[in-house]
Amino acid sequence: MRSSAQFVSVLLFLVLLVACGPGDGEPTPTAPLEPAGGEEVLTLLYWQAPSIPNPYLSSGYKDRDAGAVTLEPLAVYDPDGNLVPALATGIPTLENGGVSDDLMSIEWTLKEGLQWSDGSPVTADDVVFTWRYCADHETGCTGADAFEGIASVEALDSLTVEIRFETPTPYPYNAFVSTSAPIISEAQFADCVGAAATTCDARNNAPLGTGPFRITAFEPNEQAEYERNPFYRGPQPYFDRVVIEGGGGALSAARAVLETGEADYAWNLQIEPEVLAIMEAGGNGTVVSAFASLVERIVLNQTDPDPALGDDRSEYLDGRNPHPFLTFTPIRQAMSMAIDRTLISEQLYGFAGQPACNIITGPAAYASTADEGCLVQDIEGANRLLDENGVLDTDGDGIREHEGVPLRIVYQTSTNAIRQETQSLIRDWWSRIGIETGIVHHDAALFFGGDPVENADESYRRFFTDAQMYATDSGIDPQQHLFGLLCDHIQTRENNWADGNNARSCNPGYDEVYAELAETREKSERAELIKRLNDLHVQSYFEIPLVNRGLVSAHLDTLKGVRINGWDSELWNIAEWHR
Repeated sequence: MRSSAQFVSVLLFLVLLVACGPGDGEPTPTAPLEPAGGEEVLTLLYWQAPSIPNPYLSSGYKDRDAGAVTLEPLAVYDPDGNLVPALATGIPTLENGGVSDDLMSIEWTLKEGLQWSDGSPVTADDVVFTWRYCADHETGCTGADAFEGIASVEALDSLTVEIRFETPTPYPYNAFVSTSAPIISEAQFADCVGAAATTCDARNNAPLGTGPFRITAFEPNEQAEYERNPFYRGPQPYFDRVVIEGGGGALSAARAVLETGEADYAWNLQIEPEVLAIMEAGGNGTVVSAFASLVERIVLNQTDPDPALGDDRSEYLDGRNPHPFLTFTPIRQAMSMAIDRTLISEQLYGFAGQPACNIITGPAAYASTADEGCLVQDIEGANRLLDENGVLDTDGDGIREHEGVPLRIVYQTSTNAIRQETQSLIRDWWSRIGIETGIVHHDAALFFGGDPVENADESYRRFFTDAQMYATDSGIDPQQHLFGLLCDHIQTRENNWADGNNARSCNPGYDEVYAELAETREKSERAELIKRLNDLHVQSYFEIPLVNRGLVSAHLDTLKGVRINGWDSELWNIAEWHR
């Protein structure tokens, strides 16, 4: 195995080699390119290129961000996790009467004079339509959890919307809040509801928006272009155009901002911290980071991914298609015990990572302390656990068997340097407990945003391997995230593999505690139930937390107004960016 130190050394050498000018051995910064025709162009490098700017048809952050340049919700979260009105006049609360005393409804009021980017009016009917669009089971809406528990959404007048819940809802701010749940135009998407949703490519790739920019061109997995929205409700933004460019990798994106100044912003820089430090020292740009609740994790498939199963591959089938050995808890537990999370965090993430034993790491009130034993790697204990449970290497080939099936797995993730180095480390640790691991990685645009039918082999939603790794966050109020892990939220062909339970796991005890949470109003009691749910899931080892990741991006020093946001899109305030 190539060690982390060797990996970093090679990257450092390459960075220094590229940074040196001819003959003098000193970095030679290049001034930012002047926009053609005197235009001010904001260039954003999303090396994991957006696949679709409609966040309701993708769960990738890159796609959410591509939509966030033009689409808006009723409210967004700021970098401190506070709700900030976007299309709404203010935030409804119990105190101001916007939330009913019985917690059964919330009333939002739209700002007056809102227009779509084609000049047509925005009304409360668009909000109602957005709910109908995403709530329709056949739409395959990846944001459907935000609308769970809603009994009705009604337009009381052209500017006022009332959301009524099926049960008392202590946190009523999931629907139409954050850039993951924006409002879309009824006039544009009226015939794109249900099964027709995926047939509306032209509209999905150019949704009308209310934000500071509007889409002029979108090439899936390559590039998105925007111009100023002349119908934007606020002051016109500084930039004439915005370009999101895909392709390359995190290292080349960082170099384009921090060394050559060819781009203004580079997103998701999963690069060794030592490399970023060298680049930043050149003085062209700044590395920015933010922590929230983004946890890098390994998900273990509870269904059988054997290609011989055809259409039933990785399908739950009401529990009739179990994985041949990953449904045996001691194996999953041993796989977790074998991992050195501290080494991964310190060597690969540095300042941008913290070893994690929870899937809910924030806000602090919801973070459990019951699972911190995972911070100590225990290879010996993992081997002993497998021995005690009869998972043995009976033929001496170094690979254990469970009920005659050798423990051979395929472990997939997206393509980037840190994830591949993580895979290599974990493959070696698992080999020390008798598990043989094949590692594969896919282009991130297809892994996260590819069509689950056309790109089935690469799609994390289809999950055609035994284990896979990615990061996801649990939000300000984790109930919505925990809701997605219920038994009836398993990703299946019936829901277009768009639901929240990626592991295809089912724990009736977890479902019982969640039902209690859904009926609990008192804040401290809710916090304790959230911790219990976290512990139940983590201690079932369906998902193995690795690192609480900070978002890491970089921007030119000449680019002002950037406020990186861990609770919402990094582009949440793009209207304020300027030189």
